[in-house]
Amino acid sequence: MADPRGFLTTGRETPSRRPVAVRLKDWREVYEDFPVDHLQKQAGRCMNCGIPFCHSQCPLGNIIPEWNDLAWKDDWKTASDRLHATNNFPEFTGRLCPAPCESACVLGINQDPVTIKQIEVTIVERAFKEGWLTPRPPERLSGRTVAVIGSGPAGLAAAQQLARAGHTVAVFERSDRVGGLLRYGIPEFKMEKRFLDRRIAQLEAEGVRFRPGVDVGQDVSAADVRARYDAVVLTVGATAARDLPIPGRDAIGVHQAMEYLPQANRCTQGDYAQPPIHVGGKHVVIIGGGDTGADCLGTAHRQGAASVTQLEIMPRPSETRPDNWPWPTFPMTFKVTSAHEEGGERVYAVQTQEFLKDQHGNLRALVISDVRWEAGRLVEVPDTRRELAADFVFLAMGFTGVDPGGFVEQLGVELDTRGNIARDAEFSTNVPGVFVAGDAGRGQSLIVWAIAEGRSAAAAVDRFLMGSSALPVPIAPTTRSLVV
Repeated sequence: MADPRGFLTTGRETPSRRPVAVRLKDWREVYEDFPVDHLQKQAGRCMNCGIPFCHSQCPLGNIIPEWNDLAWKDDWKTASDRLHATNNFPEFTGRLCPAPCESACVLGINQDPVTIKQIEVTIVERAFKEGWLTPRPPERLSGRTVAVIGSGPAGLAAAQQLARAGHTVAVFERSDRVGGLLRYGIPEFKMEKRFLDRRIAQLEAEGVRFRPGVDVGQDVSAADVRARYDAVVLTVGATAARDLPIPGRDAIGVHQAMEYLPQANRCTQGDYAQPPIHVGGKHVVIIGGGDTGADCLGTAHRQGAASVTQLEIMPRPSETRPDNWPWPTFPMTFKVTSAHEEGGERVYAVQTQEFLKDQHGNLRALVISDVRWEAGRLVEVPDTRRELAADFVFLAMGFTGVDPGGFVEQLGVELDTRGNIARDAEFSTNVPGVFVAGDAGRGQSLIVWAIAEGRSAAAAVDRFLMGSSALPVPIAPTTRSLVV
């Protein structure tokens, strides 16, 4: 184990966030640098449990106790090797994953858990700084070709694994830049895009060919792609956003979150001086209390919104682990993200009944009411309807599956009852040679699941093309039972 007394002598410590008044003036990441000696003490808190539940609750099967111990011992090179043995992109997960591993930490039963995410991102940044993460092109090519449609975390993971196995891989992305939601969905203050560009450069050096600005099904037919490549991997995400079909939905100023966030990201990429949807000086309401809603919140703050209110239909979560979410499961608890720390109001147990328009069709207010659960049903509390002034509303209520039509229809792949692309245990669709991974097949989920599925699908494609595969796959029990 690491420090035998570390969990007794050292308390949990995480990096400080930059002052709110400072960070709202830019789009840089919110965290201050964390001293290495402090980080090593945090790694020393790991107890190297006989049964590492952190490992089993990570979809990637990350070997967390090992690289904690190595970081504490100052062996950063080996720690990086252990980290990358199971995770293609720890700089992404270390910044964006909600860390089910930390919720499953044995130390967390009666103390604060180990700061696994911070140790992870520190290891990978040290590896890049020291030049240890050089491209790993294959020694020989297989002569087989694979098309990956979609360049989010699942697509990038599948592409890198398949390229390292010797296959010629082309990644098609309908947006003008590669990265999927990592590029245009995640705000810069959560992950600066230079980290994404750095990893994409590594993939290109390993032989992955990127085709941005190509919408398969429109710019090129799915049949053409199918004919040109020996296998196709669909990693297009679950991009069909859940809507709110209530009176006034057509009001000017009501937008899906994924209409708003990409424009803000394009602004930081230099495409706009000011994005078309800009909320400076306006009253904003966000419907949805999850991560996407928090991303809208932080973005609205940086654009100078006059006020921001976030609505959630569920009751306010408890501060501590609820009894119905026993350890080591990932609990639903009240969280204060960096965006919430910056301001705004959160209102729980409310439902939007109507959008109100002015005479020009512009949004002017919402009609909301309190709700409660009775006998498993959500019911409106009588006499609680009221107006909430708003110039903009952003719908951040999740996603319902893949966008129908286009290449999905052209390929003839079947959908399951949840609107995702149906697949078997080998990530294969009903169309021979066509595979699916990530949110497109699993439904809206975590970045760690996307990368894990990309790795598993790559191994399945390699077996399909070559008869067997030496590519590693996630080995966590949760992955075996729920993915393959």
